[in-house]
Amino acid sequence: MPLRLRGKKKKGQSKETRKLVESEEAAAARGGGDGAAAPPAPAQPGARLLFHTQLAHGSPTGLVGGFASVRELYEQIGRAFRIPAAEIIFCTLNTHKIDMDNLLGGQIGLEDFIFAHIKGPKKEVDVLKSEDSLGLTITDNGTGYAFIKRIKEDSLVDQIKTICVGDHIESINGKNLVGCRHYEVANLLKGLEKGQTFKLTLIEPMKAFEMIEPRLKSGTLSEAKISKGRETLRLRSKGPAIVEEVPSEIEEKAIKKVDDLLETYMGIRDIELAATMVEAGRDKNNPDEFAVALDEALGDFAFPDEFVFDVWGAIGDAKQGRL
Repeated sequence: MPLRLRGKKKKGQSKETRKLVESEEAAAARGGGDGAAAPPAPAQPGARLLFHTQLAHGSPTGLVGGFASVRELYEQIGRAFRIPAAEIIFCTLNTHKIDMDNLLGGQIGLEDFIFAHIKGPKKEVDVLKSEDSLGLTITDNGTGYAFIKRIKEDSLVDQIKTICVGDHIESINGKNLVGCRHYEVANLLKGLEKGQTFKLTLIEPMKAFEMIEPRLKSGTLSEAKISKGRETLRLRSKGPAIVEEVPSEIEEKAIKKVDDLLETYMGIRDIELAATMVEAGRDKNNPDEFAVALDEALGDFAFPDEFVFDVWGAIGDAKQGRL
């Protein structure tokens, strides 16, 4: 899963913090100087960029750096706090709360503070599928954990208060879903017969301490992402990380619309997938060229023709200022 980042003043560190991240600081010292303001070296993208991080339920502050993918970021966080990387369900930016509007996706601003939400209690819930739609929107963390991003108000699942936003869906009717992508989980839920009772095994995130105050007072992530002329670090599942400018306002509108279409057609939310689709259509002249580009980049998804046509229309509407 790709990712992107924005510059941040370095904070003074306590002895406890320094102990947690001494290896990262030593690596930075060997690189020479403060690398946060400089672009990463081409041979080691992001190696000199350091980011402040905490466990969302409460912890000292650590530093992570030198990662080129979400998986590597989780491994860095795991080492910083001496926990298995597999304990991390998802991360949020600039808030310790389970806030899906600030979910870490394909971009990290150089000023962003990363909060890792780790596994908490496990729970099993029996659900009677009395309606065709459950009212769930699924996303995943890019490392094998699908979780609930949204619950539609007044939907079937909204009436079951033990099912919450942020819950990792570990299994359905005993079928292990660890390693499955969001669309696979969404398709499995959609394929359950109406009138059937099924069992969800969920793992909720460890709850944050309410006494923790917000760390940053800057604007929201969405506001920051459309600021012009700012750079981000974009992480990719394959290939090196790259430093690039944040998407233009027109591209942001197209990405948001495509993300809405993903929810409508597939029951998932994935802002980075939407961004990849918009990027694929950037220099295409017609829907046929766009469809070929999507097959080359995202063939595993097997998008229906109607969906591809609507995505092409959304990209065109954004270019023409109709969104």
